[in-house]
Amino acid sequence: MATIRLTKPTIAVLEALLASTDDTPAWGLSICRDADLGSGTVYPILDRLEERKWITSWNETGQHPGRPARRYYELTGLGREQASAALEARKARRFGLGLAGGSA
Repeated sequence: MATIRLTKPTIAVLEALLASTDDTPAWGLSICRDADLGSGTVYPILDRLEERKWITSWNETGQHPGRPARRYYELTGLGREQASAALEARKARRFGLGLAGGSA
């Protein structure tokens, strides 16, 4: 399985997905808003994450008057594990290199 490059946009998308809950699932435009990224950046990242089985997605069911159905995204068990580990490893590298921006 190919690894995911942890670019700043990918990290922002993963953080948005990690912050979602069963009660407040993430959908495409909410991820764009939370990650402060455009849809042209977010949706290709979501596609790559889904190809690697880090996330699953499904269409909204039921009524949604006045707007199109939302597509919801959720980290899989593997995705949550891999995303958390990757973000922790990145954080450790940044702290180890003194890049985290602490005060002296």
